[in-house]
Amino acid sequence: MSSIKAWIKAARLRTLPLSLSGIIVGTALARKNDFFEISIFVLALLTTIGFQVTSNFANDYGDGVKGTDNEDRIGPARALQSGLLTKKILKQGILIASIISMLLAIALIYLAFWNGARQYFILFLALGVLCVWAAIRYTMGSQPYGYKGLGDIFVFLFFGLVGVLGSMFLYTKSINLVALFPAITIGLLCVGVLNLNNLRDVVSDKKSGKNTLVVKMGFENGKRYHFLLITIAFSCLIAYTLIEGLALTESFYLIAFVPIFLHLRTVMITKEPIKLDVELKKLALSTFLLSILFHIAVNNFL
Repeated sequence: MSSIKAWIKAARLRTLPLSLSGIIVGTALARKNDFFEISIFVLALLTTIGFQVTSNFANDYGDGVKGTDNEDRIGPARALQSGLLTKKILKQGILIASIISMLLAIALIYLAFWNGARQYFILFLALGVLCVWAAIRYTMGSQPYGYKGLGDIFVFLFFGLVGVLGSMFLYTKSINLVALFPAITIGLLCVGVLNLNNLRDVVSDKKSGKNTLVVKMGFENGKRYHFLLITIAFSCLIAYTLIEGLALTESFYLIAFVPIFLHLRTVMITKEPIKLDVELKKLALSTFLLSILFHIAVNNFL
């Protein structure tokens, strides 16, 4: 396999739509209040992609070095695990991806705040640094938080609250409380994707000492936890719809929950972790679909 294909494999492009969902929803909320700049939108998308790719490289490296990616793992083989990239080369890739991500973040923050709201520049710069730290320390280092069952919290915070409310703030320089509901929805759905990953890998994670929440609570309780994530996410979006007084024609984004609930039924009746691998893509793409429909609906694009 060529080096380009190896890096594409390590970047795990299939994860990118999920990471973009928060930016799309946050932009929709700003646009609903007549705040929008195409340059901020594009830079926010690119910055998020940078953070996600950095995270994927670091995850590949961390799990590979710790032996978590082994013959027991169910998902697709990772770049380090399969020998496509060496530890040294992959570590260099993590550094380069981190630098690119921060440069994109600085450009985004400068564009959003330098002319008129400089007081927020340092705050968002710190958030950018935290995003890179969270991306790397999920599986890397001597005390990776992903190995302590804390991954769910960080995904909820960065993919949900920071992704949605942070991107909204880039345009509006303010946040309204009702925006919390769609932010929580996206955050919980992203946690759901991580939980699916942990349900699928529960056997290999337990053997290698990766103590995810699923390892701690067990496979069946992990499925019940998944049920709560999905139902609370749906309830929050229903709450947003009712508070905003949206008509049926303005809330068609809820259709995206049809495949999500079908997915949930499959998860609840599944007994073998290996059979959950296909469900990751379903939930990730359904979340991305939800963000697109939400953006269209709340801004009356149809």
